[in-house]
Amino acid sequence: MSVSPRTLPQLQQTLRDGTATVRQRVLRFVEEQKQYAPEAWISLRPEAELLAQAEMLDARLRDIGPAAFDAQPLLGMLFAAKDNIDVAGLPSTAACKGFASGPATSNARAVQRLIDAGAIVVGKTNLDQFATGLVGTRSPYGAVPNSFDASRVSGGSSSGSAYVVATGQVPFALGTDTAGSGRVPAGFNNIVGLKPTPGRVSTTGVLPACRSIDCVSVFALTVDDSAQVLAVIEGADASDAYSDFRAGPAQLKPRLRVGVPAQPWFTGDAGYREAFTLAVAHVQSLGHEAVPLDFAPLHATADLLYGGPWVAERHAVVQGLLERSPEVFDTSVRAVIESARKFTATDAFRGQYKLRAAQRDHAAIWKQVDVLMVPTAPGHPSIAEVAADPLGANAQLGLYTNFVNLLGWCALALPFGFATSGLPFGVTFIAPGAADAALARFGQNWQAALDLPLGAISSKLTSARTTGPQPATEPTLALAVVGAHLSGLPLNGQLVERGATLREATFTAPRYKLFALPNTTPPKPGLLHVESGGQAIAVEVWDLPLQAVGSFLSLIPAPLGLGSVRLASGQTVHGFICEPYALSGARDVSSFGGWRAYLASLT
Repeated sequence: MSVSPRTLPQLQQTLRDGTATVRQRVLRFVEEQKQYAPEAWISLRPEAELLAQAEMLDARLRDIGPAAFDAQPLLGMLFAAKDNIDVAGLPSTAACKGFASGPATSNARAVQRLIDAGAIVVGKTNLDQFATGLVGTRSPYGAVPNSFDASRVSGGSSSGSAYVVATGQVPFALGTDTAGSGRVPAGFNNIVGLKPTPGRVSTTGVLPACRSIDCVSVFALTVDDSAQVLAVIEGADASDAYSDFRAGPAQLKPRLRVGVPAQPWFTGDAGYREAFTLAVAHVQSLGHEAVPLDFAPLHATADLLYGGPWVAERHAVVQGLLERSPEVFDTSVRAVIESARKFTATDAFRGQYKLRAAQRDHAAIWKQVDVLMVPTAPGHPSIAEVAADPLGANAQLGLYTNFVNLLGWCALALPFGFATSGLPFGVTFIAPGAADAALARFGQNWQAALDLPLGAISSKLTSARTTGPQPATEPTLALAVVGAHLSGLPLNGQLVERGATLREATFTAPRYKLFALPNTTPPKPGLLHVESGGQAIAVEVWDLPLQAVGSFLSLIPAPLGLGSVRLASGQTVHGFICEPYALSGARDVSSFGGWRAYLASLT
């Protein structure tokens, strides 16, 4: 396999230093895509169009130089779009030959944002018809093979998008995810599948599966690449009634409570049970806590997606075609969509009531754990097994994915090496809605800690992060805490419950003294800036959401308050200080270097 540049930083560097041109990238793609399974593609843009766009971008690089990346961070990067996402000039077939009436006249909003950022869309990829399936075999354009074992399924419905990334044809591709279509193919092909919070990315120009919960997803070789793409395509869209862009925290806690299935269920011969046991052990080796949870309530919620009235959303999209030309449908897809006819409007409202109750009840999970970790899929069936039991084999694959969008959560599918069968095995981390940026940062660290090949190519991760764009986060106030608000101490919960995250443990500049304040419960210190005779004091810097600053300030009793604290790095942040009058008679504990060391001395 080739070891030429494949990730965004590698490809961007070759354009920056002039060792490659966009035209050369296009020509390489044209030749490489011929070497792999043709079933992955439904349509390709004409070579002449691609070369014309490449020439324009190369000219821009010649004129402006590397500064061109400041305005167009994805300049010259090639990508593919699932064929239920509009690309101007190409038909959107949704893997149904009787569906498209002609080429799309405009780009989907996500595609347009990528083009505006300098990326080049090269074609449309295969999928389970109408994005209904998790196997990648329900298409008149052929079954997309797995990139490691052609006898196994690629996973769906975003089968082609995952395959072309895993084989290195493009550095990233867009998929969609309603029930797991942006995650299962990632797990089966040893790549990253980023599924945003519903509403974070516009679905304008995307043929719906279940419009109320659909997501545009991103496939990439690395988490950092997927995060860069999300940063470009995310944002509010007034033309999308389901747009709900909300920036969330920048990072998760350093030590996480990771919820895992108390009784995980697996199927088939893929060797996933043993692999998941190792994944749980790896989580613990990174310093996190694995918390077994009963997933039965989540599975019950997942049943609403296909066993409840949400299947009627799929019927709403294709009702006319189904009545006119039922023969153009894949038999499994037709069976799923036609099941909507048994539901009534009354059933739809009852389903809504059940879901709203589940959303309320499942929110309590985030008081027990910080994230969930599940096997991306419970097994990896062969194409023959799916052919023998097309509905049953497919249904099993959604065990750990179907509930996520219904509950409004985000998810990140990550590689975790290979099972004893030799097949790729992946896990998916799930977090509350709007935590996309924080989850991506966690995923970057997860991938950096593992020495794994990228996709089905021989390249390995060379850098966990780049200076490229990153997903938006909510504004925060950097706050230095010195005493009872430190991690693990009595008042730390006041920060955590307001969504604050630990940025770093560090020291002040050597200009402070620390005093133990008398008659405080719990015991608290006072930090005082001095002109001479001071020393560096241990502190933690937390990022506190601005919207929570007011409620936090109301908890701070006199003589303490917030002021400015200078750190050892030279940076000045807000932090706890003490009014000098309260230090009369207080014990000077500066020599301990910090509040923790002082408390330890008392015991």
